[in-house]
Amino acid sequence: MTSYNQLSPPKGKFTKSRTFVDARGLAGVRTVSIIPTTFSFDATSRIKSPQDRALVSNALDRAVCVSLSDRYQIVPTGQPADLTVRTVVTDIVATNKTMAGVSTAVSLGSSLALPVGIPRLPVGLGGLAVEAEAVDISGTQRAAVVWSKGANSITNNARVSEVGDAYSLAANFGKYLSRMLVSGKEPKGFDLSLPSGQRMNSALGGKPKYAACDLFGRSPGLAGIVADKVGAPPEWTDKQPKTPTQQASKF
Repeated sequence: MTSYNQLSPPKGKFTKSRTFVDARGLAGVRTVSIIPTTFSFDATSRIKSPQDRALVSNALDRAVCVSLSDRYQIVPTGQPADLTVRTVVTDIVATNKTMAGVSTAVSLGSSLALPVGIPRLPVGLGGLAVEAEAVDISGTQRAAVVWSKGANSITNNARVSEVGDAYSLAANFGKYLSRMLVSGKEPKGFDLSLPSGQRMNSALGGKPKYAACDLFGRSPGLAGIVADKVGAPPEWTDKQPKTPTQQASKF
């Protein structure tokens, strides 16, 4: 991040954040470029698998790209844009795969025998810490956020993967960052607005509004919802971006 000087004091208990938003500086933005999320040395050392790290970064960037598409034109990475968004995963707490499997088995088993399933066991939960900023074409910082959140046993389903929790939290952060950029202010509470048609289409795994978003793969759609409920690893259903070789094979 180019500067931490304008960030607010830390806020929140379960989701901790420090934010800065220049609403006037964002007012004239029409085009946005998204640089693929990177990992700090510490975060990389905690999650050794490049494939697992890609799941997290793509989930985050995809959420940002699709959400910002409601208001801005998303241009390919590297092309000139009014605003450039860049994000770094600074830390990850890996999900305990064994405990996630046990928790899923208990929850699914109880749902068959009881009117209400038993919530996820509150052990072995993962977490995610991220920092992001948006700079204008001159390099001036127009928005920034430092954010961290741990999974909980009520709203986060257990998935048998080291990045099971980080995967869902990454998408949460992506939507949080997008709300901040679109509204020009710090997001508060839940977003109760109805999703647009293009966001619904993308959520179901459809083609994004702007081709630049395909760099981050596509949502797993209904298959992902089912996989989340039964604790399947996210890589089973996540639609990762096509490689240049795969893209060339279409022509």
